[in-house]
Amino acid sequence: MKIGFIGLGNMGAPMAANLAKAGHEVAGFDVAGTTAEGVTSVGSAAEVAQGKDVVITMLPNGDILRAVASDIIPEMDKGAVLLDCSTVDVASARAVAGLCEQAELGFLDAPVSGGIGGAAGGTLTFMVGGTQAALDKAMPLFDIMGQKAVHCGDAGNGQAAKICNNMILGVTMVATCEAFALADKLGLSREAMFDVVSTSSGYSWTMNAYCPAPGVGPQSPADNDYQPGFAAALMLKDMRLSQQAAEAADADTPMGKVACEEYRTFVEDEDGGARDFSAMLPRLAAKSRT
Repeated sequence: MKIGFIGLGNMGAPMAANLAKAGHEVAGFDVAGTTAEGVTSVGSAAEVAQGKDVVITMLPNGDILRAVASDIIPEMDKGAVLLDCSTVDVASARAVAGLCEQAELGFLDAPVSGGIGGAAGGTLTFMVGGTQAALDKAMPLFDIMGQKAVHCGDAGNGQAAKICNNMILGVTMVATCEAFALADKLGLSREAMFDVVSTSSGYSWTMNAYCPAPGVGPQSPADNDYQPGFAAALMLKDMRLSQQAAEAADADTPMGKVACEEYRTFVEDEDGGARDFSAMLPRLAAKSRT
């Protein structure tokens, strides 16, 4: 396929490189001037979109997605697919889907799970919203960039799935870190805590696969001085998206609301944004109840 890729950051660059390595003709653009191996750099987003079968975007937020979409949709050939892999608000995804429909283009919102390692290794999971016809056209690309693509329904539902998943992740990490901090003060070793919880009803991904305690369980960012991984600033972004969606849908999410405020404090008041989101553990371990 002829592919355009807009947004060659930490996630987008390895994704684009994997597509080029697989033999596709990939042209890329990033406002920061970054490039990717095997990808032809061009001068603008509009130029990237011209004559392509699929245009992929990996962008920071919904406002930027809307702005880029307004630039590239008029340049795309009818029948082409705009595949957005950003994590943005549901409303922005559905608004861009509407613009694509009017222009006789396919649209998929397909946020990812798996982080930078998954992007480099081609093992991402995609949560996909959009039509079956657009999905069929893009599926060979999902097979290169990831290990799984789950069709979640209509446009916007990929974002809905990502937001719900990451709300669980954010809440669970806070609870896991709180439990370790409590165990410390009760005189229970972190190793004993892990050995019990990882095989009991407290089992979770944040405990078993991404343990926030260094030297305990499988290798994780905690063992590398909490270098991300998944930065706390990105978790705050996703938690805010969850609360924005909850407000729009009139959904009561009290744990999500509290966890969002914990990440806000850590990122904005305590300069923790560049650390892994599991660095919530040393933060909580150093605090008292009052």
